[in-house]
Amino acid sequence: MKNMQQMMKQVKKMQEEMQKAQEGLKEKTVEGSAGGGAVLVTVDGHKQVKGIVIKPEVVDPDDVDMLQDLVLAAVNDAMRKADELMNQEMGRFTGGMKIPGLF
Repeated sequence: MKNMQQMMKQVKKMQEEMQKAQEGLKEKTVEGSAGGGAVLVTVDGHKQVKGIVIKPEVVDPDDVDMLQDLVLAAVNDAMRKADELMNQEMGRFTGGMKIPGLF
């Protein structure tokens, strides 16, 4: 019985640490880019877009499609990096295992 209580305490402590780590992801940001840095997108660890910077030289009213493609590529790059950040931060709790629904 004592071992079970000890194990439950360890599980609770790990859950608390995971919660703190998830909350800490809000404070961390990653940056995605496209067009050699012509479009930059900043995303936090919870995948919330925090900013978009578009250099004036890529704004061409005659080629809106290119600008849209650059923004899309930069957002996707930032989201991929946010996933990597989350996996890196939370992976220390799971030993690198992907546990569906955990995060």
